[in-house]
Amino acid sequence: MNNPTFPMATTEVILREKIDGLGSEADVVTVKAGYARNYLIPEAKAFEANKANLKHLESLNAKRAQREAEELDQAKNFAAKLGKMNLSFTLETGQGGKAFGSVTTIDIQKELADKGVDIDRHTIQLSNPIKTSGKQEIEIKLHPEVSANIKIDVKADGTDSDSADSE
Repeated sequence: MNNPTFPMATTEVILREKIDGLGSEADVVTVKAGYARNYLIPEAKAFEANKANLKHLESLNAKRAQREAEELDQAKNFAAKLGKMNLSFTLETGQGGKAFGSVTTIDIQKELADKGVDIDRHTIQLSNPIKTSGKQEIEIKLHPEVSANIKIDVKADGTDSDSADSE
């Protein structure tokens, strides 16, 4: 038997605010009709993309440009603050100097939170957990156009790393 597949009904809407995974304000996006009808439109997050509403795009585009400029400015200021930070971690080591633990993005996030800086751990660009002692610079992606580098000093069992006296 042949089961015909019926396409889901879709509709176009204009977003009023930024919605993760969907778009920013003033974007015209195609979504499932039920999602638009039951959530986006009643919650005032979007409105139907008809001729009358398409005229409002100019004001939404202006609002979006202002918000993006403010976000960029905030990211630049935050990057300057983060660039001055130094974090210190201690790894336990066993016989032969093999590390038992590692420094992960969660550890870095917690250390930053202890210093009063609240960031999402997914913005920390760490390809692999740090398992060796020494100094490193870690990139934090704050905005598509702005990154900050923080200095991390990893010590083994409380002993100073080779270049610890340079600060």
